Amino acid sequence: MSEPRAPDNIDTVDAPVADSRGNWVDSLAPAWTRPYLRLGRLDRPIGTWLLLWPCWWSLAMIALHDGTGWPDPVLFVLFGVGALTMRGAGCTFNDLVDRDFDAQVARTRSRPIPSGQVSVARAKLFLVLQCLLGLAVLLQFNLFAIVLGAASLVIVAVYPFMKRVTYWPQLFLGLAFNWGALLGWAAVSGSLSAAPVVLYVAGICWTLGYDTIYAHQDKEDDALIGLKSTALKFGDATPKWLSGFYTATIAGIWIAGYLAGGGLVFSLGMLAAAGHLAWQIAKLDIDNPDRCLTLFHSNRDFGFIVLAAIVADSLF
Repeated sequence: MSEPRAPDNIDTVDAPVADSRGNWVDSLAPAWTRPYLRLGRLDRPIGTWLLLWPCWWSLAMIALHDGTGWPDPVLFVLFGVGALTMRGAGCTFNDLVDRDFDAQVARTRSRPIPSGQVSVARAKLFLVLQCLLGLAVLLQFNLFAIVLGAASLVIVAVYPFMKRVTYWPQLFLGLAFNWGALLGWAAVSGSLSAAPVVLYVAGICWTLGYDTIYAHQDKEDDALIGLKSTALKFGDATPKWLSGFYTATIAGIWIAGYLAGGGLVFSLGMLAAAGHLAWQIAKLDIDNPDRCLTLFHSNRDFGFIVLAAIVADSLF
């Protein structure tokens, strides 16, 4: 498959990505930075939130477990910076790997690399810079957390290739995106226990749900060019699969919270979280891309509800 031809003014083209309009990058960022900010997905922060929530949940749970009240604010900030940076690095790597496929999909052909806004060489340099910043954050943690964090790079490297060989690429995304459930606990304690492991599994189930919704936007193009996804595998049975994934998500987070010492306040908060996921399933229309994108974005709110449940129980 040949690489799409870039325009002559590569690295200077300034055109918004198709599914990202009206954001701060398009309106406020200097023109020369916009292609790189789009490549790192700073115009679409939802992915950063989805990567960050398991980290913050884990930090809040170990604070609940240790009886310290508020999670460590310094670690909260470090994980925020790390999530922003490594999500950008992951997306840059993914776009480098998928640039030929992205050029054939309506929603993704306007991304910086296939559209010619950023050359492959400069995208690789941008990737290195983001990884160095992520490494600087990781080195602020204890040795166990550093090794654990570095181990996640294997999954990150493998993920972009999974849509070529399996209908379950969302599973591999879940393995990568929820690593923070382990890392947050490890950054505080220097070890792992049952609670963060159960939280990690619950997060994977959550990702299987929300990314299946997201994948329904591209299912027709994916089928034409030979890419696979859970959206194509589940088809019209998607609501039933989501019910199973989301039930496992709520059960897993609740068990993790219970193991960490969560009580009535946490349980009430999880009822609210369960209601939010039930609302997603009720509103889902797999043939309406705009609806799918809206529901996918709503998982930012789910993450906040879970965090609030953990912190509220810890405080009150």
